[in-house]
Amino acid sequence: MTLSQIYSGSDKLLQQAGLVLGGTLLIALAAQVSVPMWPVPITLQTLAILIVGLSFGARLGVATLVAYLTQGAMGLPVFAGGGSALALMGPTAGFLFGFVLMVWIVGQAADRGMTRGIFGAALTCIVASAALYLPGVAWPMAVAGAFGIEGSWVGSTAASIWTYWVSPFLLGDAIKSVLAALIVTGGLSWWNKRKA
Repeated sequence: MTLSQIYSGSDKLLQQAGLVLGGTLLIALAAQVSVPMWPVPITLQTLAILIVGLSFGARLGVATLVAYLTQGAMGLPVFAGGGSALALMGPTAGFLFGFVLMVWIVGQAADRGMTRGIFGAALTCIVASAALYLPGVAWPMAVAGAFGIEGSWVGSTAASIWTYWVSPFLLGDAIKSVLAALIVTGGLSWWNKRKA
């Protein structure tokens, strides 16, 4: 069960708007917990996004990520390292836009009841984390260049992508996936016991 399924009644729209705002704040704060690396820093941002997807479901999760990207595009310092609009054209842009796909995958599984247990939730998060690499690495390899963006990272080779953009993050992605599953399934278990 997701938070969007828990809330109902006449105040549902207001409650969902509050969830979206709270979700963007959680993601923005998690993005600031960062280990600087080039070209992509290690942050807790993806952990927060996985938690949002598991907790909110697909529709509300996607709305949260679209709102988050919009906040950055408007100049608010919500991305890693206090970044904003320029990050949407920089080396991490593929990952930023890929967050929408990531939260949608997790949210779809949550909506369908596939994330009730820790194993199902963790596996879903791992799949979504792997899917994030598709837009994340497509951007520096080819997409950014096709849009006329220039930089030393544009047109990166497959070897460079693996060395700098993928392999340093795989273990952290697995750990964050398990943590997100533990946090959300534990929180829902507590919620259900409290209601009983």
